[in-house]
Amino acid sequence: MTRPADIYLRFLQLTDALRGLPSLPSLDPLEERILALVARASQTRERLSVRDMMAKSELGSPAMLHARLKSMREKGWISLADTEDARRKQIELTQAALRHFDKLSECLVKAAKNG
Repeated sequence: MTRPADIYLRFLQLTDALRGLPSLPSLDPLEERILALVARASQTRERLSVRDMMAKSELGSPAMLHARLKSMREKGWISLADTEDARRKQIELTQAALRHFDKLSECLVKAAKNG
């Protein structure tokens, strides 16, 4: 009988294979946390502006967060969209980031089926 942990470990193995494929540049651990926040906000259709993100003190200083957001934009993970307030930019996932999440989902389904 397969343990639930085996499914998760298989998922990790499958996602490691994704890292070897040419796609978006890799993210550091903080950027991965930021990406997860952006993805969850997108999923629930919550507003998440640069200002909102920089107010999350648990992630670090505003200057450091601003630098990470800039890096993530340059790597192609996120984009900034205009809002009704020209001073406020909405953080959004790029199409490439959405494709990355699609691939992760496929790995999860495959791990569960083969578990």
